[in-house]
Amino acid sequence: MKLCKTIVAVLVTLAILPATAAVANPADSAGQRAPERIVAAIEDWDCAGGSPIVLTHGTGGNAQTWAPLVPFLRQAGYCVFAPNYGDGGFGFAGIFATARVRESAQFLASYVDEVLEATGARKVRIVGHSQGGMMPRYYLRYLGGAAKVEELIGIAPSNHGTTTPLAPIAAVLCPACADQIAGSPFMRELNADGRDTEPGVDYTVIATALDEVVIPYESQFLDGATNIVVQEACPLNLAEHGTLITDPVTWQWVLHALTTDGAASPAFRPACLLRA
Repeated sequence: MKLCKTIVAVLVTLAILPATAAVANPADSAGQRAPERIVAAIEDWDCAGGSPIVLTHGTGGNAQTWAPLVPFLRQAGYCVFAPNYGDGGFGFAGIFATARVRESAQFLASYVDEVLEATGARKVRIVGHSQGGMMPRYYLRYLGGAAKVEELIGIAPSNHGTTTPLAPIAAVLCPACADQIAGSPFMRELNADGRDTEPGVDYTVIATALDEVVIPYESQFLDGATNIVVQEACPLNLAEHGTLITDPVTWQWVLHALTTDGAASPAFRPACLLRA
């Protein structure tokens, strides 16, 4: 029982937000779907002709993790698609992204095809947090995603794993946590030959120096990407791993990256005192 409580605590630490009750009935579509009775996906299936963004949540999170950011993106003119993915057995409780990362990447491959077909777009952009910022890289490298994705924006992504001692504990019930341990077989495969990025895809990494989950935070950086630390432009910013996704400074970086030709510019200066 003590071990179970410890694992649950770790999953909560790795999650972005607790499960949120369903707020919509997502459109039915092909492919494997996570249970929607607890947590609804956020999917603009009627947004044909728009510019689609796929949002991928972090370990232990769910689609509703993105609820604060979605209106911001819609107002900017984007079609938003945020699925629940990676049900490792806890989806009934609204806890997702615990399955093997390879399995989640395979789901993402099918999901992007659905989004492209529904919207008529040629490519999507992906914005992901934590595991959700790293997992798409497997899709881009090994599953043909580089031809279908214009841009990947990672918010506190676990690109090279983490050295936190909590990860091996959580790995008992969370295969995705095992995959995200620095030096794991999955991490060695993902970053084989020292290759971090794929040709034709723009990469932006948004990190916080206060990250207590993906450590060291510098391990999030990618060769070939624009790597941002929010404290470099805003020294008093207190966002950490979980709150980085709701931080107004992060939102500005995300919108800047989306509207810039290529990855985000390191010269961009956000408004540090802006409040959501």
